[in-house]
Amino acid sequence: MTGTAMGARPAGIAAYQDWLRAECGLAFADYEALWRWSTSELDAFWSSLWRFFAIESPTPWRCVLEAPVMPGARWFPGAQVNFARQALRHADAAHAAGQPAIVYQNERMAAPAEIGWPELRRRVGAFAAALRAMGVGRGDRVVAFLPNAPQAVVALLGSASVGAIWSVCSPDMGPVAVLDRFRQIEPKVLVCVDGQTWGGVAHDRRAVLHEVLAALPTLRHVVLHAELDPALAPEAFAAPGRAAHAWADCIAGSPAADWQPEWVPFEHPLWIVYSSGTTGLPKAIVHGHGGVMLEFLKGMVLHNDVAASAVSGERFHWFATTGWIMWNLQAGALLGGTTICLYDGSPGGPAPASGRPADWGVLWRFVGAAGVSWFGAGAAFFASCLKAGVEPLREAALTRLRAVGSTGSPLSEECYQWIWDHLPKPGGRDIWIAPISGGTDFAGAFVAGHPLLPVVKGEMQCRCLGAAVEAWSEDGRPLLGEVGELVCTQPLPSMPLYFWGDEGNRRYLESYFDMFPGVWRHGDWIRLVPHDFPGQGRAVGAVIYGRSDATINRHGIRMGTAELYRAAEALPEVLDSLVVDLEYLGRASWMPLFVVLREGVVLDAALQARLKAAIRAALSAHHVPNEVFQVRAIPRTLSGKKMELPVKKLLLGADPARVLNRDAMADAASIDWFVDFARQRAAAG
Repeated sequence: MTGTAMGARPAGIAAYQDWLRAECGLAFADYEALWRWSTSELDAFWSSLWRFFAIESPTPWRCVLEAPVMPGARWFPGAQVNFARQALRHADAAHAAGQPAIVYQNERMAAPAEIGWPELRRRVGAFAAALRAMGVGRGDRVVAFLPNAPQAVVALLGSASVGAIWSVCSPDMGPVAVLDRFRQIEPKVLVCVDGQTWGGVAHDRRAVLHEVLAALPTLRHVVLHAELDPALAPEAFAAPGRAAHAWADCIAGSPAADWQPEWVPFEHPLWIVYSSGTTGLPKAIVHGHGGVMLEFLKGMVLHNDVAASAVSGERFHWFATTGWIMWNLQAGALLGGTTICLYDGSPGGPAPASGRPADWGVLWRFVGAAGVSWFGAGAAFFASCLKAGVEPLREAALTRLRAVGSTGSPLSEECYQWIWDHLPKPGGRDIWIAPISGGTDFAGAFVAGHPLLPVVKGEMQCRCLGAAVEAWSEDGRPLLGEVGELVCTQPLPSMPLYFWGDEGNRRYLESYFDMFPGVWRHGDWIRLVPHDFPGQGRAVGAVIYGRSDATINRHGIRMGTAELYRAAEALPEVLDSLVVDLEYLGRASWMPLFVVLREGVVLDAALQARLKAAIRAALSAHHVPNEVFQVRAIPRTLSGKKMELPVKKLLLGADPARVLNRDAMADAASIDWFVDFARQRAAAG
């Protein structure tokens, strides 16, 4: 256990509790009491956030919540908001304080560059005007094939400004994955890049663009940012019925002095994001302006303690590609007036094909050069730094760094300790580690950090305010201190409005409400851990154990996969791992473990024995794998999640074409070994 993240300024959640006491006469003995109020008095809690964050609306809302049911809850009817308007309202104060809106760098740049708040507002207004000139209005879909760069942020805010619906794919995605997403929503405008430099290699994506354009007949306009070839003319992507424009032209000029993003209803669609899409057609998930605004402000300001830059000089960086919901969250930090820091490039340096060694110091050098104060990344990034022996303080002067976040997969206890041992100690304390767990599904977090509570190694600090999270048994009994299904028993404003094209909400209901009707089942295993901290009272931490649909069930003992990964990857030779539990009709369970080993290490009998002994010691004899196999890479989704279920289905005999979408994978070639292995097993009977 280590200390809290208190600094020179009051924490956001402390300021909120002071406001509740002064404005509402509400005081709470500890965080657990505050959380229980927030999840039982929904009208009072969510209206308090509206007032605390001074959300603006030209019209009053009739009530906070109509029909508190899932799905179907309707929030703040009558109110009007705009995601872009909320972000840009901070421009004058932040600019007066000398703080930029965006700090960014890509692999071709020697140092970070900045975009000021007035310039961001000008570009957003100009792009909004360009969209209107293209005939784009409320409800039209504006899609993008863009990297984690300022162009994507401007295009998102410009689209939101006119009430259009935004959707983005990362340029490392293949044409099938892009079309599986965009074809569903029939876009009117595509904003794109001709290529991207990643891992030191320039990737020309023009052929992919032509394939995508040919399959999207509803497109009327293409906006090209020529990143790799500045001489490339946008007319190369024009066609009968489809005009082409240069990005520079679309953000030229200045909007009217009194320009503002237009007001839209609280639940007006803001963007469409997608499930991973590794099996079946991705779910096209629609979120609304107001729900996302409240969820992001709550999560960023209260739980992540990310402050407005005008007040603190805060600079927030969460490494993500545009294909991951964490990119949306990073852009969403603008809602609170925070400077966001974007890095477009490989977090591990050179690509393996280059023949050069990996370089896991890249992001640390960016964090130092950009003056980042709050840095987040996927758990796999920190595990890679640990395994590679990275020394961040030798890579850069991390003098402003005060907090570290993690998500995507459980952060191991070893990674907690590595972070504490190898990062700065602000005020002489261990740096604050604030992992979160939530999902693309509702654009938010269920469990997250608390800047004033102790950090317990291996745990997330608390259940988020307003998120009625419980661990349930299969028969719907709440569990405490035991592993159960992660459920949410009350609606949240950021839950999906609907899935695009989902007639009768069929897929929506099947996705979250099949096991417990009327209660959101998220699909993760969770254990809630009660604490009574001296002087700070009660709080409930949480441990995530992986996806419940990839459960290990050995001899009647059920567990998530994360515990096994922690045990296996604690060995210095093991860089990554994946386990599946195969149950055959009439046969005993067979559980193989697949491992990626450090370069030059071979999986011999001695290493296998050590692996099995480590798992037996950490878990039990029941969870020792039947066999261990060495592989080049573990298949992962674009957001970094291990593809346990698709691999399990493969090994159970499923057709690869039905369970895999290679274009939606981070490394499509990584699955080839598993496909061949499954075929060999099937042939052997």
